[in-house]
Amino acid sequence: MFESFGFESLTAPQAAVWFAAILGLTFGFLAARTRFCFRRGLVGGDRRQALGVWLTALAVSVIGTQGAVAAGLISFDDHRFMAADLPAIAIVIGGLLFGAGMVLTRGCISRLTVLTAGGNLRALTVVIVFAVTAHAALKGVLAPLRTALGSVTLPLGEAVSLAALPGGALLWAAVLAAGALVVGLRSGNRTGSLIMAALIGALVPLGWVGTGFLLYDDFDPIAMESLSFTLPHAETLFWTVASTSIPAGFGTGLIGGTLAGALVSALAFREFTWESFETPAQTGRYLLGGLFMGLGGVLAGGCTLGAGLSGVPTLSVAAILAILSIAAGGLIAGRLVDGVTPFSRGSAGSSAGRPAQQAA
Repeated sequence: MFESFGFESLTAPQAAVWFAAILGLTFGFLAARTRFCFRRGLVGGDRRQALGVWLTALAVSVIGTQGAVAAGLISFDDHRFMAADLPAIAIVIGGLLFGAGMVLTRGCISRLTVLTAGGNLRALTVVIVFAVTAHAALKGVLAPLRTALGSVTLPLGEAVSLAALPGGALLWAAVLAAGALVVGLRSGNRTGSLIMAALIGALVPLGWVGTGFLLYDDFDPIAMESLSFTLPHAETLFWTVASTSIPAGFGTGLIGGTLAGALVSALAFREFTWESFETPAQTGRYLLGGLFMGLGGVLAGGCTLGAGLSGVPTLSVAAILAILSIAAGGLIAGRLVDGVTPFSRGSAGSSAGRPAQQAA
């Protein structure tokens, strides 16, 4: 498909970097305006509204992704989400770790990336620890642990997707989208917030179609990707320290674009402010959380964006297990660390007097 556009100066991998940067720029701006964060939807002081925003985005993502599949534009048959052998232990442990980590750092990795662009040095520190740990789990000292846990698998056969259940893909996509949309519409959010959430959700199918159809090139293939932050942060770290040896990829463009979009939002709305750690105990908590999220994101096969917002719309059993495990880890950690339950009222705790929904 890419060849038909007649590009002469860009290859498909090079075009993918610019495409990802545009996706990231849009996501960074919208995520900053909506304070988009899965953790806030679980244990934040405004969890009802935050979850409504996240689920509205998910509903649009499901509709758009499965619509593209039904139209024959893309297929997930050969995607890693559809592997016949499910590394259930790795996914569950990874999800629990990631969920606990996002509570310790008071933000999932996408939210922390956005906050980094606004001058939050706590978030920047966590992002760096996250990227280093993720890279170590993929190719470094933690790789043997990842391999060992991933070697224990559960054979799923044809049941790798909800599409294998009675009713097929369209029915289950409709069920997921309708359920998420009902929660979003009843969350008490303003219409503008829900519209921006819907736009975030629309970026997911745009990413899948862009990399899996528009930029498809038989002679220079690229991976089919969409919004995700675990592998992209690891790739960006590696590119940063060895850019003369390896080219930038989709992940590098996505992270760069997200930081730029969030920075535009912070400057345009005069929200840029330098923030840092206030106590050694707080520093230790955030460092541990970053480590948990980095390792957990790799083991689970993605973060709240990669396995959640982008993964669930594929109807993959692995992605659904991952986001449920992340949610469980977040709820358990919220109860143990901050004394918050899903049905409790009030803030999810504070960081040196700051509301949890704002702290990071």
